[in-house]
Amino acid sequence: MIIDLPDTTISQVAKKLVSVREEGGAVALGRVLTLIIAARNGVAEAAIDAANDASREHPMRVIVLTVGDGDSHLDAQIRVGGDAGASEVVVLRAFGDAASNAESLVTGLLLPDAPVVAWWPEEAPADPASSPLGRIAQRRITDAAASVDVRDRLGTLGQEHSPGDTDLAWTRLTHWREQLAAVLDQPPFESVTAVEVRGSVSSPSTALLASWLGLALDVPVTWAYEDPEHWSEGIKSVRLTRPSGDILLERPVPGTAVLTQPGQPDHDLHLPRRTLRECLAEELRRLDPDVLYGRVITEGWEKLGPPASAA
Repeated sequence: MIIDLPDTTISQVAKKLVSVREEGGAVALGRVLTLIIAARNGVAEAAIDAANDASREHPMRVIVLTVGDGDSHLDAQIRVGGDAGASEVVVLRAFGDAASNAESLVTGLLLPDAPVVAWWPEEAPADPASSPLGRIAQRRITDAAASVDVRDRLGTLGQEHSPGDTDLAWTRLTHWREQLAAVLDQPPFESVTAVEVRGSVSSPSTALLASWLGLALDVPVTWAYEDPEHWSEGIKSVRLTRPSGDILLERPVPGTAVLTQPGQPDHDLHLPRRTLRECLAEELRRLDPDVLYGRVITEGWEKLGPPASAA
């Protein structure tokens, strides 16, 4: 069910939410958190779809805030039932002066005594934790892949990092990190002496993986960009050098990786690029600070040199 509330106020939206629950017999007691999405109209629907899918694992109230120019007023829309997955979705479209205070717009709609997560699916504030929405959130999710200058954005995230910050470029690395950790847990138990990471010029995950490996293994790490004509989707390959020979985990085509190790047959692995829904659901599973990400984006990033080549 979708309810439109043109030219309204936050108080009226809150009252309508209560009446909708009372009339439909639905309650908010099962909601475990409030997710605030700050996005433009063109991006908001994709973010809502991802949140609706993730809500089947994490029932929540979703507040979507978009701002625009024009006469000062607030339009709202409430989505429940089949149009909202296992969540309640409140879309706020603020115009003119009505958009001047983002914090006050959402505060009256937060679930009581529930954690708050803020998510910027596109370009995020330079310092998310000190932004109006970031100040009221325990967790703050950004996406460096949405930035024009990926490396500059990662540097800014490291400089301004606060506990509770995370980035979807890091979340997309989960399966790569799992595969690499599994390989190193198998014999021969030799030390890695060097690392090489290659990936798309538009992929911040490439640099974050290099940063993580350098931090975890305490070895020199070389990372480089592939020619966009030959590779344009995320991470391309990781090479770990050991005395007995190199371990190579490479994606020759999107979605499929090949693991090559000395003295063993090659193994084909299913390694697709993770969907927005998968990344969001993973981030919502933990509401405490991601300490490892904090170290990777600060300590690891400071140690990591520039890319060996840029396309």
